[in-house]
Amino acid sequence: MRFNLEGLEVFFPYDRIYLEQYQYMRSIKQTLDAGGHCLLEMPTGTGKTVCLLSLITSYQLAHPNCGKLVYCTRTVPEMNSVMEELGTVFSYRSEQLRLDREAAAAADASNTQQAEDVAMMDVEESAKSSTTNNNTEQQQQQVRKRKRIYGPKKNGQKENMGPIPYDGGAGGSGALALCLSSRRNMCIHERVLRESDREGIDAACRSMTAPWALERAKTDQTVETCQYFDGFQAAGEATSMPSGVYDLEELKKWGKGKNWCPYYLTRQAINHATVLVFNYQYMLDPKVAKMVSKELESESIIVFDEAHNIDSVCIEALSVTVNDRNLDQATRSLGRLSSEVSRMKASDSERLQREYQNLVNGLVDQGLLEASANEAGFASNVLNPDVINEAVPGNIRRAEHFISFMKKIVEHLKTRLLTVAGPRGGVISETPLAFLHRMITTTSLEAKPLKFAYSRLSSLLRTLQVPNLDDYNALTDVADFASLVATYSEGLPKFAIIMEPNGSSIPGASDPVIQLACLDASLAIAPLFKRFGSVIITSGTLSPIDLYPKLLQFEPRVSESFNMSTFRPCIRPLVITRGSDQLPVSTKFDDRGDMGVVRNYGSMLVELCSSIPDGVVAFFTSYSYMESIISEWDGMGILRQLTKSKLVFIETKDVVETTLALDNFRRACDSGRGAVFLSVARGKVSEGINFDRHYGRAVIMFGVPFQYTLSHILRARLEYLQTNYQIREQDFLNFDALRQASQCVGRVIRSKIDYGLMIFADSRYNRHDKRTKLPGWIQNFLGDGQLNLSTDTAIAQVKHFLRVMAQPVDQNKLKEVLLSLEEVEAMNPPTQMIEAP
Repeated sequence: MRFNLEGLEVFFPYDRIYLEQYQYMRSIKQTLDAGGHCLLEMPTGTGKTVCLLSLITSYQLAHPNCGKLVYCTRTVPEMNSVMEELGTVFSYRSEQLRLDREAAAAADASNTQQAEDVAMMDVEESAKSSTTNNNTEQQQQQVRKRKRIYGPKKNGQKENMGPIPYDGGAGGSGALALCLSSRRNMCIHERVLRESDREGIDAACRSMTAPWALERAKTDQTVETCQYFDGFQAAGEATSMPSGVYDLEELKKWGKGKNWCPYYLTRQAINHATVLVFNYQYMLDPKVAKMVSKELESESIIVFDEAHNIDSVCIEALSVTVNDRNLDQATRSLGRLSSEVSRMKASDSERLQREYQNLVNGLVDQGLLEASANEAGFASNVLNPDVINEAVPGNIRRAEHFISFMKKIVEHLKTRLLTVAGPRGGVISETPLAFLHRMITTTSLEAKPLKFAYSRLSSLLRTLQVPNLDDYNALTDVADFASLVATYSEGLPKFAIIMEPNGSSIPGASDPVIQLACLDASLAIAPLFKRFGSVIITSGTLSPIDLYPKLLQFEPRVSESFNMSTFRPCIRPLVITRGSDQLPVSTKFDDRGDMGVVRNYGSMLVELCSSIPDGVVAFFTSYSYMESIISEWDGMGILRQLTKSKLVFIETKDVVETTLALDNFRRACDSGRGAVFLSVARGKVSEGINFDRHYGRAVIMFGVPFQYTLSHILRARLEYLQTNYQIREQDFLNFDALRQASQCVGRVIRSKIDYGLMIFADSRYNRHDKRTKLPGWIQNFLGDGQLNLSTDTAIAQVKHFLRVMAQPVDQNKLKEVLLSLEEVEAMNPPTQMIEAP
């Protein structure tokens, strides 16, 4: 479908469109036209991704001066899904532009023929010309109505992915779309891939691609280098990528075919790309962002998809935790550095002298902040421009002086931890200024050199040619801690330093920690709002939407929440407040250990699983609560009853185990055996996994997933929000818990023809202040008859809902909620359409 949206020609790759999709794209266009930012809540399963890509790529085509589209996702599967959808959008647009060119060529040929025959034109020739023009008009109408089926090529290659050299390139305009990820996801070197974890892969890669490794390889044949990186370097300026859409698999396939490293190739090609897709951290974490996104033009359009937790991501990017193990590892790392410095003094003292001279010139002149991709191991977490532009203080320029400086910091942190863990210890909370004052008083260090600790360490590691930077992670955490404390010690305290005698999640284990907790989410994202013209924050669960501008400290030009247009009630929210014995059920602290509540929850799950076919997903409020209640259920025989109707799979903190459990869960659903997946709110399954179709006919939310309210970091943040932004403690806790619950139950619906049950199993969901914070599109399906239910009455509603939804989809009713091209055009006022140049 091609349609005019307020003067913009939009290429939408499907024949019909939902009303909310049209409204969503209109809001995005208004945001881009105004040159501002927006907050948009779009119901789950309504084609949010294709709307974003269709509108923004059409806007780029119509406005050549518009910058890149930077699409930020959370997980690799989401990244690949976006690239696949983008391939569909570009393929449709390319076909439409090709047919336009053919129609224009036919019209030009017709006009030329008419001009040649103008002297001999008669009635018959006039009729023929009219027929030709009519045929041209009919051809253009067919172009608009033509339906294209996208599918795999015969050779197994995805039709819309990879290099696209025909029809003017990707999108008909020579577009280049890339996705970026870590070495682990992009490496094609067989020996490197045999490493077991991310750190091992990074270290093996650096040992073969670092500049000093390449220099050694010239004189020492035993030094192994990467053939793909060597090929990439040898090609030089020829390492350009043709127009196309490249997901991770296509990048690796292309790189292997050219004998070029896809990891470094992609980073070089960033400047030439039209669309970039990568993880949030590449934009929000200063350590990563300065290496990847520093070259993006200010006209770029930034999209944060599934951004309901964006404030938490911002806070984590600027928070550091240090414990005893970290400090012991940091001490050992300093010992190794000292030995390396002594060795280099004896063998290559000139290199240390060059580093010293570079540090006199400052960080920018030294090139520390502009390091090439294969050299950069670290980038400073500090955002203060004063640190970036100043010369490194003289007392830490020499390597041996800096190592002594870092030893004092480590010893001071060890002393503070001993104090906290001692008999007179306890939880201590300090501002960065108070902590810094005590450190300076105790160690006789100066505040200014502390600001440069992180950058100075990065410079030293590069000078010493350290291949395995991950061995120094603990030391870099200490340096990062010192830099952040010194940099943000002045003015309003936006950080809190929490020292706890026991930071371990294991009961009875002693693990004293020092946590530098960022309290202001706007610190990490403020540079993006200032630098880029349009930042789009969108998700299916942003309610209540008016809290995000306060948390992130920005003024959106457009802030809107959309409803779901449906031809049948495809979701059924139910609030179960009582068990079959009419006793209230809740996971609040006073009730969660009650055996009656445990038994009622178990009986509820057994009855629901007996009535619901295929897959069921159950979410608990925490790992500890899930483990305790499963243990109780096992003793009561509930698990044995459960396995009679479904296989049981459980999420763990181990990613590999959880991934394996998910695969087997899907196999059980595919085979018809049915399965139930027990998982945790805020866990891996609740954020990035979809349970569409038969994989998720119901999602059960056991309890309200509040954060651990006795957390000292949470208490500090709540106090900060109350004092500075007038956000009440209970308002934020309710907001945070309900957005997590909404995210969990939203896993059940992925399209308009899908259907599923959303079961809220806690008496507190019946309260007005709780359920009104659910997204509007869920509240629209939550009638009075679905509130305050017992297990028995809920089971009756479940059976009725499933019986109705199991009937064949009425295609005529489905078309009623889909807008045709004529209906879309009728919704637009007549305006001059902006066409591609």
